[in-house]
Amino acid sequence: MFRNREIRLFTLLFVVITAAAATVEFTIHPVAGILTLASAVAFGAAFFMFTKARYKSIAQISEEINLVLHNADHRYISESDEGELSILQSEITKMTLRIREQNDALKKEKAHLAESLADIAHQLRTPLTSANLILSLLKKNPAENERRALLRENEELFAQMDWLVTSLLKLSRLDAGIVVFQSKLIEVDALINAAVHSLLIPMELHDIALQIDVPKGVMLQGDFGWLSEVIQNLLKNCMESTGDHGKIEISCEDNPLFTEISLHDSGLGFEKEDLSHLFDRFYRGKNANATGYGIGLALCKSIITRQGGTIIAKNHPRSGALFEIRFPK
Repeated sequence: MFRNREIRLFTLLFVVITAAAATVEFTIHPVAGILTLASAVAFGAAFFMFTKARYKSIAQISEEINLVLHNADHRYISESDEGELSILQSEITKMTLRIREQNDALKKEKAHLAESLADIAHQLRTPLTSANLILSLLKKNPAENERRALLRENEELFAQMDWLVTSLLKLSRLDAGIVVFQSKLIEVDALINAAVHSLLIPMELHDIALQIDVPKGVMLQGDFGWLSEVIQNLLKNCMESTGDHGKIEISCEDNPLFTEISLHDSGLGFEKEDLSHLFDRFYRGKNANATGYGIGLALCKSIITRQGGTIIAKNHPRSGALFEIRFPK
């Protein structure tokens, strides 16, 4: 307590005033001097007791804050009676709870980052292992036709790794909030045609029928490039699901409340246990034979939600998978 400069100055001033007052009172009458000294001692003792109690409470608050700052399992600062100190304790309690919440969130984010890094390493290890195996086969100088087949397979593996790394970089940029969307009025028909264009040849090779039912003049607000990528990723998912000789339908609904783009394929649809996890990062489904990396749908959801839209996936009543992208007016 006496380490406080103000307390030392107050004590010195109190002693000086008491001594001066007692001297004057003793010159007037000894009893008056004794009463002055007794009153001063009683007041000083009361002040000392209350100040000591206050400093004890402050020391307790300081210790509890120190526990919070050093990640001890301590969440609440003890309460005190009404007064300025109680108000201070209340505000500090709010602050410590906020720090604790942020600390818990950081721990979860750290754990998620560690899991994500492990998943990324696993996702990259598979094509890299296959590429190394192909390179070792090429060293054995197989026949020309076999060499060409192995080289094509290697090119596909490196293309997959390039797509994976590019998608992960896009996801990280979206998570960091450094992507600036160019929000403009987009004609839905032009958006669908731009997204479909690069996939027409693969669809033809796999004999996949594509039906587009999008009225002319339907508009929505968003970033053309990013939304085009969403449509492409969903189309690739539908192509994988429907397989050869399948069918994909793209339709659009426009009303005063929202604009909705739907994609429906003729595949087997989703497993019931997968529906709630389809947009989770690195989720590949319960099926052990599932292909893909579990990145495409997570990227789609991140792009859509950051532009104020929603995306859901479900099974179509007539069988097959159904994706619905909705933007409110």
